[in-house]
Amino acid sequence: MALLKVFAPRWAKRGLKTLPAVWFVMSALLLSGAPQSPAKAMSPTEYQLKAVFLFNFAQFVDWPQESFPEAKTSLVIGVLGEDPFGTYLDEIVSGETVNNRQLEIQRYRRVDEIKTCHILFISQSESKQLEQIVAALKGRSILTVSDSTGFTRQGGMIRFVTDKNKLRLRINLEAATAANLTISSKLLRPAEIVTPGKD
Repeated sequence: MALLKVFAPRWAKRGLKTLPAVWFVMSALLLSGAPQSPAKAMSPTEYQLKAVFLFNFAQFVDWPQESFPEAKTSLVIGVLGEDPFGTYLDEIVSGETVNNRQLEIQRYRRVDEIKTCHILFISQSESKQLEQIVAALKGRSILTVSDSTGFTRQGGMIRFVTDKNKLRLRINLEAATAANLTISSKLLRPAEIVTPGKD
């Protein structure tokens, strides 16, 4: 299976302690089916890896022009519900740009608080309301991401799945297309594409 090339943010060059493990694991293990790294003791946490993926999704997805009403509109990564990332997601995007747009993190307690948002991670704390959340976001060009069981079946776009200690992606391409989002083939190739109603 093809590997997903992962881009290192600028903090990578500042010697962040977890960096070697993050990028080694993501380039050599994630989505690959390769054996576990002997440097297992250095492995980043599950949500550190997922945070890095959220950062990278910004580089592999195209949004319609109206998603950025102004030239300086930031690309917003949101977290709905309990935040499993702590400060790590903020550290990853600090000072970063994608296509000359600043990255910004927003946290929401309820779906009706979401104004400008481009990538939305829906926490497991919201798993009982997934259907209502997805319905509320219908027609908006927001890339929805979660690690909750049943997420893509209920219309979510990208689900993180842990399989044999490897983090994989399941993508509901039809849901993304319906939201006028274009996902790069570089992201699609190593992922599992699920049909509507499947998870």
